[in-house]
Amino acid sequence: MITFDNVSKTYSDGFHAVKELNFEIQSGEFLVLIGPSGCGKTTTMKMINRLIPHTGGTITIHGKDIRSTNPVELRRSIGYVIQQTGLFPHYTLEQNIGLVPDLKGWDKAKKKQRVYELLELVGLDPDTYASRYPKELSGGQQQRVGVARALAADPEIILMDEPFGALDPITREQLQDEVLRLQQDMKKTIVFVTHDMDEALKMGDRIGVMKSGTMVQLDSPETLLREPGHGFVEEFIGKNRVYQNPTFIPVTEVMRRNPATVSLNRSPLRAITFMRQRKTDTLLVLTEDGVLAGLVSAYDLQSNIDTAATVQQIMKPVKLTLPDTATAKDALIAVNDAPFGIIPVIDQRERLIGVVTRGTLISTFASHWAGGGDEA
Repeated sequence: MITFDNVSKTYSDGFHAVKELNFEIQSGEFLVLIGPSGCGKTTTMKMINRLIPHTGGTITIHGKDIRSTNPVELRRSIGYVIQQTGLFPHYTLEQNIGLVPDLKGWDKAKKKQRVYELLELVGLDPDTYASRYPKELSGGQQQRVGVARALAADPEIILMDEPFGALDPITREQLQDEVLRLQQDMKKTIVFVTHDMDEALKMGDRIGVMKSGTMVQLDSPETLLREPGHGFVEEFIGKNRVYQNPTFIPVTEVMRRNPATVSLNRSPLRAITFMRQRKTDTLLVLTEDGVLAGLVSAYDLQSNIDTAATVQQIMKPVKLTLPDTATAKDALIAVNDAPFGIIPVIDQRERLIGVVTRGTLISTFASHWAGGGDEA
């Protein structure tokens, strides 16, 4: 939908703010641009609506060069939300939200209906708030009105320039959730600038990490966390941040790879001896091919030591396993339902490759959440 083809921005003093950007934003995508101050992220976003004209390359929307569109008309067709809302203090909320529809020549009835719809959409009762002025609202409420104003003329594209940066953490999180809810309903194409990586990971379908006017990596949040393509990206994300997002951690990174196992045809006595050597009260039972067959406890072995010839006669089926494609989040959810607190991890052939226990999960995440280092 929006295409950057070798786009640059060079100022008259020779400063290269943006250098040869090449990427595409899909229709309905939520793209986040992030990077340190001065990296070019805001410049990149503002070039889309020509608030900052690009000096090289081509920016197209639906294949049409934006330079062929009148800049005023272009801006009226693109929603824009900034950090300090930009509301006109002498306008009521109804007048602020209805500004662009008014400029586009909408009739009064249509404009009023749209304003009231949007106030309801962002959680502000129109009968209560339409006639109020910005100074009568909290910062979070003003930002909601800013979002409503950006949606007023039903634009296909919305640009958001650090819209929640000045808000307190609780209000900020509430508005993040609100925007994600609205996006789920309306499927706008959103370009969102932030300097907060946690916000980027929460909001973006894709995240573009910028440095010194270049796009260092443009990928999904999962790919950025698992496969940072550049040392700067890894440093900017933070090596321990992945451990604050269990959804992105493969279960194979938190499992124990050498669990205590026993074969089907072992005698209970030999199984108990091995159990003592491994200092465990549970053994996983395997076939000759390493396929998980069951589970046996110390109590069951001891109770049947004189009556059973093999472990196979005593073992119980394993009711809960995880595939090797699961995540740490899956393990965290499942572990409370796991007998003996053990979840075997199996491959596609149902062969045992490891186990996850309450202990491994606690030790892995506790060390990282406490800032205890980089080792899993």
